[in-house]
Amino acid sequence: MPELDSDKGERIAKVLARAGIASRRDAEKLIAEGRVVVNGQKLDSPAFFVTPEDRVTVNGTPVAAAERTRLFRYHKPRGLVTTHKDTEGRPTVFENLPAGLPRLVSVGRLDLTSEGLLLLTNDGALARKLELPANGWIRRYRARVHGKVEEAALAALTRGITVEGVKYGPIEAGLDSRRGANSWLTVSIQEGKNREVRRVLQHLGLHVTRLIRVAYGPFQLGLLPESGVEEVNAKVMRDQLGVDAAPRLQRGTERVAEVPEPVTKPARAPRARRAGDPQLTPWGAADWAAEDGKPPGARKPPRRGA
Repeated sequence: MPELDSDKGERIAKVLARAGIASRRDAEKLIAEGRVVVNGQKLDSPAFFVTPEDRVTVNGTPVAAAERTRLFRYHKPRGLVTTHKDTEGRPTVFENLPAGLPRLVSVGRLDLTSEGLLLLTNDGALARKLELPANGWIRRYRARVHGKVEEAALAALTRGITVEGVKYGPIEAGLDSRRGANSWLTVSIQEGKNREVRRVLQHLGLHVTRLIRVAYGPFQLGLLPESGVEEVNAKVMRDQLGVDAAPRLQRGTERVAEVPEPVTKPARAPRARRAGDPQLTPWGAADWAAEDGKPPGARKPPRRGA
């Protein structure tokens, strides 16, 4: 079967994924098994483009039109794997999402023991676009570490570092507060390589005991509760992503997502707070108080998002 010009359509695997039939990889398996038909002809290759005028069926059932592009903020708790299927049988993010959501994919990943902001979308192409380091989007984390923190070593990370043959780009890291052998750091990265924060801090002799992503580009974790999901509204989709998304409809008591105002200059990571800053209470101070049995400081820490 001849392939259509890519300017006049989308790849069939992408169409099936956007319609919620299967992931792109699974869509390619459906094609290989001869279960996908376009305009009455069975496909034998995923290298095929279709237009809205083409009639596509899977197992004899017509494929509905793709949904509009949607993006969600999700507060991932610890203990979930960011995948649709886990070979070890561990619980996954997608198994624990609230009912009624479309089929979603993640923008990047958070590992099993990491928590915090995870972006989810029904558009695989958008997910890949948002993952690219070329966007210049900062991924900001809060890290609780055990070990001696050398602020000079943290400052040197702005020049980049190579760990076990892997080269990491500039990293902004700073000490927020310290109690004994435990400290809270703010770490901002752009590349987002596999386990980047943990590996770099481990290289500095610091063991990460808790890692929370609090921002991904202009999107903030904020006060989103653990396991909570909120949809990014149409205005932010247009302003930040250039996606012409339809206005979101409010259903029942569902909350309309409130996302901070667009960030127009994300090129440089925010400078981390330093221990002893009289204007800011160390984030995580309450956790330390609970751990060592000592009362928190005179100033009550701000309420956290989870």
